Amino acid sequence: MHIHILGACGTFMGGLAVLATKAGHSVSGSDEHTYPPMSTQLEAHGIKLYEGYHAVDLQPHPDLVIIGNALSRGNEAVEYVLNEGIPYVSGPRWLGENYLAGKTVLAVAGTHGKTTTSSLLAWILEFAGMQPGFLIGGVPGNFGISARDGDKYFVVEADEYDTSFFDKRSKFVHYRPQVAILNNLEFDHVDIFPDLEAIKIQFHHLVRTIPGKGTIISNAEDENLEDVLERGNWSQLQRFGLGNNPDWFVELLSPGGRHLRFTHLGRELAELRWEMNGRHNAMNACAAIAAAYAVGVQPQEAIAALAEFKGVARRMELKGEYHGVKVYDDFAHHPTAIRLTLEGLRRQAGNNRILVAMEPRSNTMRSGVHSSDLGPAFTSADWVWLKTDSSIDWNPVSVILKAGAEGGVVNSVDTLINRMLDEVRSGDLVIFMSNGGFGAAPQRFVDALSERESL
Repeated sequence: MHIHILGACGTFMGGLAVLATKAGHSVSGSDEHTYPPMSTQLEAHGIKLYEGYHAVDLQPHPDLVIIGNALSRGNEAVEYVLNEGIPYVSGPRWLGENYLAGKTVLAVAGTHGKTTTSSLLAWILEFAGMQPGFLIGGVPGNFGISARDGDKYFVVEADEYDTSFFDKRSKFVHYRPQVAILNNLEFDHVDIFPDLEAIKIQFHHLVRTIPGKGTIISNAEDENLEDVLERGNWSQLQRFGLGNNPDWFVELLSPGGRHLRFTHLGRELAELRWEMNGRHNAMNACAAIAAAYAVGVQPQEAIAALAEFKGVARRMELKGEYHGVKVYDDFAHHPTAIRLTLEGLRRQAGNNRILVAMEPRSNTMRSGVHSSDLGPAFTSADWVWLKTDSSIDWNPVSVILKAGAEGGVVNSVDTLINRMLDEVRSGDLVIFMSNGGFGAAPQRFVDALSERESL
């Protein structure tokens, strides 16, 4: 079967393309913009990519078109599919009907940490010899791919974003998990959700799909998740956290979070020394250990697996180190995620400077819903540059002032890189933050830095 995917370079749809290829289908795809790591992954699997959405790329007709949720009516390719009567389906529905039926599904939901926690969980199961399949919105370093088929178990990053223009339910209602991690819940995706209550309703729908013999692993410190669970829960419930005596407890033994200790129901399990930073990643690890335990992995084995975890592409990914400067690429694009990432980096940096370049790219960020929280999110940084354009509805200068940092606002990647190169010095930690390609700014900065004889 020839399957064409519209929106193939999105993190979810790109992984779906790989699964379809592994299932023996001939796969092609279109996207408005293509950028690594997803474009690289697709090309490595022999998937032909088309730039833009054009009717001619659907000739001759594919047997099936999978339509990503970024596309809507009026798109040339979408209109062609509808007018020509080509069979089409949403990505989440295709996944549910083709891969998840008959498998033990472990779903990771939440506003933040889904990709990292899914990667941690998949690696724990792999380390335990369970050969899981997975679909993750990033590329885990231990696997080098974002999706693969597997045996009985399947780990899926469970997104609350809507399914498609013709199905406005959240993606995760299609997955029917036996184990679900509820990592956290905040207001996000202002383009589809009018308020926090609308997101809570979708999470409640997810909870309603989990069987009675299934397990929910929920963040004990998140009041919004507690509100969701109070509306109804019919499954086994376990909570995790850093305090208040949850079922699964994680303790930071070092300020940066690289040395942890885990406890289950009051019984100390083991300590972990690993390469990940921050309180948020300690929580992610705790949730993954609990979820793995629900399918039979002993906590000590899970903790041993985490000691060998290699991170995720674009999640505090070290892009290079030259002249004593470390350069990171990170996907954070919500104030909470930005704050937690930078707090963890600050503990690692000590008195060294942190230089941040951020692209407010998501619909929510451009709308200004979180603009009042963005400045305080940067307080761990010494320098902050925002790369913006006329599409944002707020004043970026005020964000930098609230952060108490040096920096500025630029409207091009070239200007951004030049200003950062003028300021950077040995010992600095530089981090680029965006949920898009950012004009390849992280790699361009690393390349320019490497060409310098000294700082």
